Amino acid sequence: MVITLPSSSQTIHSQPKLAISQQSPVRLVRHTHLLDATGVSVGRFASHIAQLLMGKHKTSWRSYKDVGDIVHVKNVQHLKLTGKKLTNKVYVRYSGYPGGLKSIKSSELLAQNPQKLLRLAVYNMLPKNFQRDRLMKRLRFHS
Repeated sequence: MVITLPSSSQTIHSQPKLAISQQSPVRLVRHTHLLDATGVSVGRFASHIAQLLMGKHKTSWRSYKDVGDIVHVKNVQHLKLTGKKLTNKVYVRYSGYPGGLKSIKSSELLAQNPQKLLRLAVYNMLPKNFQRDRLMKRLRFHS
């Protein structure tokens, strides 16, 4: 487009501005999912919970937005571990101090605190960024 000013002989060349369409803000609706853990494998169940917490099942999912749902889990004590994980898998943590290495077998953890076993599995399947702690707050357990 060429514009000629009447008072002078100058011409200005300008490009028409393109309109940038933005999506209208969508109201965030968090659904509540009640899941039963009876007889379900820990890994498959944890990956399903992680996807619900992130909101990957929704069409409005974006990696930088928190659009996930709330997940309630019941009957956690009836989870099952497949293969030799019940006897061989060991959870290890280290405090950073000499002699601060702590370990617990998955069979002991399942007997003492099954919620912690599932919480660890889900925690490690979520993205390792600032959203992880916020997502974990929406995971709740019922007996």
